[in-house]
Amino acid sequence: MVNDQTGVCVLDRAVLPGTDCGGKLRGENVALSVVLVSFNTRDLTLRCLRHLYSLGLHPQMEVWVVDNGSSDNSASAVREAFPEVSLLSNDRNLGFARAANMALQRCAGRYALLLNTDCFPEPGAVEELLRAMEDRPRVGIAAGSLLHGDGRLQNSFGSAPSLWTELLPKGIVEVLCPSRFPSKRRPPMGPKEVESVVGAFLMAKRRAWEHVGLLDEGYFLFLEETDWCVRMRKAGWSVLHVPQARAVHLQGQSAAGQKAPARIEFYRSRYRFFSLHRGAWATRLLKAGLILKILWNWTWSGLLSRIPWPAARAWRDRHWVDRKLLSWHLRGCPEGWGLKQG
Repeated sequence: MVNDQTGVCVLDRAVLPGTDCGGKLRGENVALSVVLVSFNTRDLTLRCLRHLYSLGLHPQMEVWVVDNGSSDNSASAVREAFPEVSLLSNDRNLGFARAANMALQRCAGRYALLLNTDCFPEPGAVEELLRAMEDRPRVGIAAGSLLHGDGRLQNSFGSAPSLWTELLPKGIVEVLCPSRFPSKRRPPMGPKEVESVVGAFLMAKRRAWEHVGLLDEGYFLFLEETDWCVRMRKAGWSVLHVPQARAVHLQGQSAAGQKAPARIEFYRSRYRFFSLHRGAWATRLLKAGLILKILWNWTWSGLLSRIPWPAARAWRDRHWVDRKLLSWHLRGCPEGWGLKQG
């Protein structure tokens, strides 16, 4: 067990043939590095790993799990059940981007698959992404189709955030301008270049991330993959949606039970994205517009929560979240609010 100066605890493994002194496959032997970031999702993480190994993937594959200070013994459970996995354990929640980067900095694969612990690729899906990447040298990121448990499509790709997408109802924008704002309403039949993809089942090319840089650790949760896609495209790489590569995605498990802090992080990430890619004026307009939307939602959720009907409890929960969001904005968006620790 080795501790570094960043609050990271690396759980060592035995040295195996064909590996380096840290137990990792040598670079020339690794085609694919799979990276999972876990936070209090022990059962899901174990289930995801069992599913991953059951697929019989590439023999030149390594798997990395980065545990973000879970309190449910996730790290020890992974270590016991999957000793072949490279495990990094943090003493606190460092956020998704920073945790994923820890594995990307250490992994050896020519490609890296970022896989949420609540995401389960169908047989052949990972191979579809690999083929798409290998057949297209300028593709830096590729991602597949995400499905609900009942087979319905989730949003898996789209345009990068703009004032249009963030201040207007997305459904209206997507219906009125489907070519400018593509969505699951008109899914492509084959691989298609897009502006952005959802990061639950995302493959990146080493040459691309070494050129562009790793995930921006200024994002704690949400939009870090969107920022990565935009940076890739600005640097001349393309982003690809591969509809044939399908995965069931259970959505939102790490932030379950923390609705208000998670929503605060989502808004914080939106403002960071706009400040980096849309400019100061667009960021100010976005914040003003979203405050008005939150105020409107808070008013209506408060009224609907007072009606004696079956949905009253759901509206009370929404009203409480809206109140927290409004308070966070009125206090100047303090850093201490949200999911961050320390």
